[in-house]
Amino acid sequence: MTSEHTHVEIWPAAIMGVAASTIPYAEHNQSPRNTYQAAMAKQALGLYAANFQIRADTRAHLLHYIEKPLVQTRALEVLGYNDRAAGQNTIVAVMSFTGYNIEDAIIVNKSSIERGYARSTFFRLYVTEERRYPGGLSDRIEKPDVNVEGSKPPEMYRKLDADGIISPEVEVKGGEVLIGKTSPPRFMEEYRDYGTVSIRRRDTSVTMRHGEKGVVDTVVITENIDGFKLVKVRVRDQRIPELGDKLASRHGQKGVIGLLVPQYDMPFTEDGIVPDIIVNPHAFPSRMTLGQLFETIAGKYASIYARYVDGTPAAKDDLNEIKIKLLKAGYSPDGTELVYDGRTGEMLHAPILIGVVYYEKLHHMVADKIHARPRGPVQILTRQPTEGRAREGGLRFGEMERDCLIGHGAAMLLRERILESSDKYVMYVCEECSHISWFDRNKRRYICPIHGDKAKIAAVTVPYAFKLLLQELASMCVMPRIKLAPKYSWKPT
Repeated sequence: MTSEHTHVEIWPAAIMGVAASTIPYAEHNQSPRNTYQAAMAKQALGLYAANFQIRADTRAHLLHYIEKPLVQTRALEVLGYNDRAAGQNTIVAVMSFTGYNIEDAIIVNKSSIERGYARSTFFRLYVTEERRYPGGLSDRIEKPDVNVEGSKPPEMYRKLDADGIISPEVEVKGGEVLIGKTSPPRFMEEYRDYGTVSIRRRDTSVTMRHGEKGVVDTVVITENIDGFKLVKVRVRDQRIPELGDKLASRHGQKGVIGLLVPQYDMPFTEDGIVPDIIVNPHAFPSRMTLGQLFETIAGKYASIYARYVDGTPAAKDDLNEIKIKLLKAGYSPDGTELVYDGRTGEMLHAPILIGVVYYEKLHHMVADKIHARPRGPVQILTRQPTEGRAREGGLRFGEMERDCLIGHGAAMLLRERILESSDKYVMYVCEECSHISWFDRNKRRYICPIHGDKAKIAAVTVPYAFKLLLQELASMCVMPRIKLAPKYSWKPT
């Protein structure tokens, strides 16, 4: 600001935030696409810290072969993005091929993946410490004994060393123990045997997460601030791109891998250039991400002439100049080329847009999301299957799904889903007073709260959650009764 000026015009490209500044030709994209990319830039894998080898992050992703974008924006240098990039320059063809890139799926060159394209490593940290408790009791990091309460099958402890801690470079999978640990009983009333015999301990070992696999990368044994023994085990897992993994350009064009095609079956140009990725042409008309089309042409020019292109919004290299340079190099100025089908060798009728686009691998990988369950753990309160992949949970069959089965009249399927496969329970009901009854193990008789052991008792199959509801109502001084139809008059033996 000077004495002659009252206002200063902001540099147009400076209106963008950190994430949006990474988008080249952003002013040629529809605005929501720039917003999507600003969110996705945070999910891209790269070199998140140069000292990742000696860090103890809870979870971390690392892209192996990081590349600086050929199509730059001036903000990338300022942000330090070029020193810590998060993607790879990719040869991209825009065409439909085999139909496995329908919707937002993309076809990826299998040979590119075998050469290391979009390969990454996932690190996860497992931590535990020896705590001390009142009364002189403490945890012990050791290989748990067979008679320890809640001990796992012996094969789960097989990979532990004598000190109860696993060694580096050992392959591990879900459920296997990484750090063996025993703890004293939780409650004082568990101190039985009048304090003479040694107190029973329980297993509190640290196990590998369900559904994960990897190799033990680092083991750190140290002390925490209170002087207790602290053990950290870091497990790494190499992630090779597979069907269902998510990739995205810098223009909000995200897609999952729909097919991996070997290089000999991929389309190729007259120069023998084979794309790494094939994107569906339908990804562009309605989304209006012209920025990606410009980047394709600019990236092609950059790779031919071995120089970076400035794609900074409102301050970029002239695209018309780039087109003229492409023409001089013997290429079509619109980036299209004649392409041959790798499977048949025939030339495709239409020219295909092929160029270089910077693609990011996002941390949404199918290995972290795949989930199925035949049988498994249930919640203590409702006895229904647990919720969520981490707890080996069941898939929720909600009210709307239930409505569909009711609409179909599929009564037996409905029964199977929400009773047989969920929380089936046999409850006893008094035929005379309709109150909930129970079986007294000491007397070996069925007892009714009203008629005692003289009652006629019937067995009724209900969801456990329903029986829980009845008991909760009873706890509020509401006495529910189960009215039995005549066909339910079954005498338990």
